[in-house]
Amino acid sequence: MSDIAKPRILIIYTGGTIGMIENPETRSLEPFDFTHLIDNVPKIKMLEYDIDNIQFTPIDSSDMGPEGWAEIATAIADHYDEYDGFVVLHGTDTMAYTASALSFMLQDLSKPVIITGSQLPIGEVRTDGEENLITALQIAAATTPAGAPMVQEVAILFENYLWRGNRSTKMSADNFNAFKSNNYPGLARIGLGIHFDEAALRRVTTDPKRLRLHTRMDRDVMFLDLNPGFTQSTMQHLLATPGIKGIVMRTYGAGNAPTDTWFLEAIRRTVDRGVVIVNVSQCVNGGVHARRYAAGDLLTRCGVISGRDMTSEAAITKLMYLFGLGLTPHQVRSLIGTDLCGEITI
Repeated sequence: MSDIAKPRILIIYTGGTIGMIENPETRSLEPFDFTHLIDNVPKIKMLEYDIDNIQFTPIDSSDMGPEGWAEIATAIADHYDEYDGFVVLHGTDTMAYTASALSFMLQDLSKPVIITGSQLPIGEVRTDGEENLITALQIAAATTPAGAPMVQEVAILFENYLWRGNRSTKMSADNFNAFKSNNYPGLARIGLGIHFDEAALRRVTTDPKRLRLHTRMDRDVMFLDLNPGFTQSTMQHLLATPGIKGIVMRTYGAGNAPTDTWFLEAIRRTVDRGVVIVNVSQCVNGGVHARRYAAGDLLTRCGVISGRDMTSEAAITKLMYLFGLGLTPHQVRSLIGTDLCGEITI
């Protein structure tokens, strides 16, 4: 009998395509009972891990939001000392939002939280779900030569790549490689083996702190997507949204926006009344360089904060998190451009 302890992994099932299976009578897809996981994915037995699971009421990921994020984060915190790693099974549509939110909610995380799902149900003959689940479990159990967790952050595993969660975006509704991190290298590449890029992996200090859980997320934030032909009346209506505290403004290219006087004055008035506006690019690669062009520089002069190379998903959940801490607009403005957990390049 081996003296080496088996890795202990907790699977948290929230819903999504990976958790669907075809009913043999109705032929329709319905939620999969994960208490019978081993029977349905027999290869898991070959891993020789101690695996437990928590099954939430399955939801479509389009319905995932702050309450669901809090439920996932709390489950991880409640069982943090019992397991070596965590695998969250989740629908793909809002997976990047959940990954970003969890990265902020689980401060001082020093264990792997691997989020995965699939484009096809796990019960299908040809499915990416089984492979994604097995690989996610292997990554959650992986350790360094010194015995520390190889991954010490929230990450998304999909097909051939492991991405930092708060750097990820869903890029395809059809391909098995559905996610990509355009502004940060992959944490691992999956081929015949799992090849980690240790230089890219986030590392805690030599004396890891206790996990700090923050589940309150402020919903009073929104996106503002610019488009050619944007009218003054539309702009004024959106900026006057009652109770709004933060806006992620998705601009053109390197952070550019219209230079019309009415547009800039509307932005300035909104900032002056205490709304935090963060500038992120509509481009999937690159980021905001606020002073590269006059159009972007004018936004900065109006008080808009550069989101640099943050994804839209990271920017909006970061605003939710910071306002959820009860911080003032001034404090949020000073922290939005600070790297909290690897979400932004300084």
